[in-house]
Amino acid sequence: MRLTIVGCAGSFPRPDSAASCYLLEHEGSRILLDLGSGALGPLQSHTELRDLDGVLLSHLHPDHFADMCGLFVTRRYSPGPPMSKIPVYGPSDVALRLAQAYGAKSEERMEEVFDIHPLPAEVFTVGAFTVSATRVDHPVEAYALRVTAGGSTIVYSGDTAACDGLVSAATGADVALFEASFRHGDDNPPHLHMSARDAAEMASAAGVGRLILTHQVAWHDNSGALAEAADFEGDVVEARPGQVVEV
Repeated sequence: MRLTIVGCAGSFPRPDSAASCYLLEHEGSRILLDLGSGALGPLQSHTELRDLDGVLLSHLHPDHFADMCGLFVTRRYSPGPPMSKIPVYGPSDVALRLAQAYGAKSEERMEEVFDIHPLPAEVFTVGAFTVSATRVDHPVEAYALRVTAGGSTIVYSGDTAACDGLVSAATGADVALFEASFRHGDDNPPHLHMSARDAAEMASAAGVGRLILTHQVAWHDNSGALAEAADFEGDVVEARPGQVVEV
């Protein structure tokens, strides 16, 4: 399984990065974990938009799903052979929120392009990938996404504070793609985001092999993030746009 970091900025795009979007590829299947603001442009450097096989949305803040509107446009109106519907999974109100974001009068308009589903409680498949979703700690309905293919597993935290659900979702995973929006030692509000230290503690508790810190926000000096995560015994790096990781 191959992971490509399309965008890794937290809360809004940075000058050097779109907001959250991660491309997973395995045996010809391509899915996205989130498609946040600014991500549709750089995504086209890594795949043809007509080649996508599905989208998993961790939650419905704009920096994680806003560019679904542009994906709708390209899959609905691009010249050439019609594109088939692709599955889109997200929180319980995902169909309504997609329609509202696009300005559609009904959810049926989005169903012209997307086969939309709330994230199920049970394990499900999208293309070559096996997926499970676990509720995590964020002010809106939000999920960590565990994706397995070819015997390897990656867990994406989405946005969350440190919580038992994240440890459960990530247990034994090969790669943890965990948000690190906060800085340890700041007066951070509860039940919102993690610091790099929090991410390292969650990854250690889950027995993860590698940790990738993502969702770092532009208004922070993030230069201390790796030092915060130094207690993690495995390999730890910060996400960078265009970075490719073999899982």
